[in-house]
Amino acid sequence: MMTDTDTAILALEDGTIYRGAAFGARGERDGEVVFNTSMTGYQEVLTDASYRGQIVAMTYPLIGNYGINGEDNESWRPWLAGFVVKELSRRVSNWRATTDVDSFLKKWNVPGIQGVDTRALTRHIRDAGAMNAVLSTEDLDEQSLVEKAKASPGLIGRDLVKEVTCDEPFEWTAGLKGGEPFRVVVPDCGVKYGILRQLVRFGCKPTVVPASATADEIRALEPDGVMLSNGPGDPAAVPYVVEMVRDLIEPAGGPPIPVFGICLGHQMLGQALGGVTYKLKFGHHGANHPVMDMATRKVAITVQNHGFCVDIESLPEDTAEITHMNLNDRTLEGIRCKDRPVFSVQFHPEASAGPHDAHYLFGEFVDLMKEHRAQA
Repeated sequence: MMTDTDTAILALEDGTIYRGAAFGARGERDGEVVFNTSMTGYQEVLTDASYRGQIVAMTYPLIGNYGINGEDNESWRPWLAGFVVKELSRRVSNWRATTDVDSFLKKWNVPGIQGVDTRALTRHIRDAGAMNAVLSTEDLDEQSLVEKAKASPGLIGRDLVKEVTCDEPFEWTAGLKGGEPFRVVVPDCGVKYGILRQLVRFGCKPTVVPASATADEIRALEPDGVMLSNGPGDPAAVPYVVEMVRDLIEPAGGPPIPVFGICLGHQMLGQALGGVTYKLKFGHHGANHPVMDMATRKVAITVQNHGFCVDIESLPEDTAEITHMNLNDRTLEGIRCKDRPVFSVQFHPEASAGPHDAHYLFGEFVDLMKEHRAQA
């Protein structure tokens, strides 16, 4: 039997309670509870800055069996508020592992709970929608926790980008080879390292700058292209990023700079073109989401992590073309400007972890930069 020292409670704002065993750090955290359907890649989930402000439940029942290694992080630290699993593996078996999930979360002060019926939790979120919750190993009064969950600020209207962006510009040089790489500026809204790795793989040299950078500051770096990164929270709560994107894609003398947006970057571009965003019922989080390319009718299985979406009907037809569609719920997954070398996708073509079906989009970005160099 568990004692109060190893008991953890997950309390949802609608009064639903899940009791389990604590792992990771001890303490209390609030956030929006969401589920992720990936079977592998829990380390990438833990370190993805897009999960800032969220408590993540993994639908796959056994987590932690291959441990944590020093190569697969998507950021320099975990950003999620809490971690929920059915069973945390007691044994780590992988030659790359340097530590285990429990120790990793303890180090970064992230609480976890295991022994939860994550299937029941997932079905509840699917039916009722993502909602605010509190994960606690301290306050074990269920009603008290429910009231705290109701008082949680949630994601709508919160600027979480400012909490995860870098303080100073830096260059990503890991894996960089010789030659004359394409110079890509990446405004950091919470960029995954996997995106930077793919840019290098496709012959680019990324320079990451704070999300507060202006279009003029970005142009001053003389990039061949700009990558609009993923990130956490409500896309409507970061108007300064939208303003930067709007200024960036407007003609400023010479050929327009190629721009490629991913996830939050896609939502930023959608708003810059005049569209509006809205919150999905329970979001898309996982590595098995089918997306159709509207031009080729080919279907890619994609990695996704977003709780907001661009409203298709809000986009101006004279400037924006719909390129990709989600086959599960017919939501928008990709747009392209008709008169500029600018495009974006809602899913994650870099995967990390997940299927590699959409890697080709980095090649399309490089092709646009080749044309831009030729015109310069």
